[in-house]
Amino acid sequence: MALRMWASSTANALKLSSSVSKSHLSPAFSISRCFSSVLEGLKYANSHEWVKHEGSVATIGITDHAQGHLGEVVFVELPEENGSVSKEKSFGAVESVKATSEILSPISGEVIEVNKKLIDSPGLINSSPYEDGWMIKVNPSSPAELESLMGPKEYTKFCEEEDAAH
Repeated sequence: MALRMWASSTANALKLSSSVSKSHLSPAFSISRCFSSVLEGLKYANSHEWVKHEGSVATIGITDHAQGHLGEVVFVELPEENGSVSKEKSFGAVESVKATSEILSPISGEVIEVNKKLIDSPGLINSSPYEDGWMIKVNPSSPAELESLMGPKEYTKFCEEEDAAH
């Protein structure tokens, strides 16, 4: 975290642009001003959750930006399988060394799978927020809700504006 803060403040002091040429990055990534990764192909909520929609399944987790602000995650509370989640309503919590934060569902639907690895290894959220640190898989009840979420460019800009305000 200290390295991110130093890098961010140094970039700001040197007036470096937050945009990075795509030729320097894997095409799957873009970088925000705070150096958090934002993946192409995902949708993002302004509460810092992501959704990957494939067929009839939507995988949900928290973003790299969110885990970076939380710090070391030490405990995760997740819903039961076969329960339901509602858009913009809490479905669980993440406890870090800094604070406990509710996790809001970016979409509504039935929980078909919970990432049980997070019970014993909550730090997967820090080390791999988009892959191993996913939280739940949902059968969306209203796929149109996905359209109201941000794409990668919109989310990167949202994070930059949010960080600048703080």
